[in-house]
Amino acid sequence: MPAGELRCPSPPRTTVNDSCITDNDEAWVWTQIKSEARRDAESEPALASYLYSTILSHSSLERSLSFHLGNKLCSSTLLSTLLYDLFLDTFSSDPSLIAAAVADLRAYRVRDPACISFSHCLLNYKGFLACQAHRVSHKLWTQSRRPLALALHSRVSDVFAVDIHPAAKIGKGILFDHATGVVIGETAVVGNNVSILHHVTLGGTGKACGDRHPKIGDGVLIGAGATILGNVKIGAGAKIGAGSVVLIDVPPRTTAVGNPARLVGGKGTPAKHEECPGESMDHTSFISEWSDYII
Repeated sequence: MPAGELRCPSPPRTTVNDSCITDNDEAWVWTQIKSEARRDAESEPALASYLYSTILSHSSLERSLSFHLGNKLCSSTLLSTLLYDLFLDTFSSDPSLIAAAVADLRAYRVRDPACISFSHCLLNYKGFLACQAHRVSHKLWTQSRRPLALALHSRVSDVFAVDIHPAAKIGKGILFDHATGVVIGETAVVGNNVSILHHVTLGGTGKACGDRHPKIGDGVLIGAGATILGNVKIGAGAKIGAGSVVLIDVPPRTTAVGNPARLVGGKGTPAKHEECPGESMDHTSFISEWSDYII
């Protein structure tokens, strides 16, 4: 294996395949979502109308997602019908956005034991919904429709408590677990198959201009309450412990913990792991190597 290369375990059936998400994958996930919605409508009649209007009445995932996001993010002056058209036009014009949404749905279903179904994620997980809305606002930003991108960003922040600047670049297979309080700055880049917990900040260090936010490699796991500041690189497959404050680069496949963060095993010979923590969601295996704390 080349130095620094990330080796991820072979994914089970429902995990994200980094190479591509095909039309068959999208069709399979959409079929699963409709089947789950029918089952839930039958078992819980109080939800039947909601499930029909949000999922079962729609012919595709992009239509269902556009309808749901439009209703979630609308306001008295930003109408749901306007937002529905905006989301649907954007999803329809760029198939990679729905492919990314499918990868995200699979990520939630596999990595989060609390996620009981694809439909549960689609309807109720604000981290998933915030990420899909961000992808639309990012598309608008790249099309120089910046006032609309910023208006959508503001609504996402208000409704979901997730603040991602429209210019930030987000990969696919993303898990924002719980998501409350996540802040991602303008020049940040997040790779594929990354898992980020609540109250994580990918921020700048002050009033510096230009490229000033973190670059997160593929397969990274960032624990709850972690803060990463400045134009630093978090290498592929790295793990950032909960509550850590990171101000310098973190090498691939290493673990950084503490405030200020330090590498498990030391700077000279940091301990390295072979798994892909962004997918394994292993938060604590490093403890025995790092801490002598006992109760």
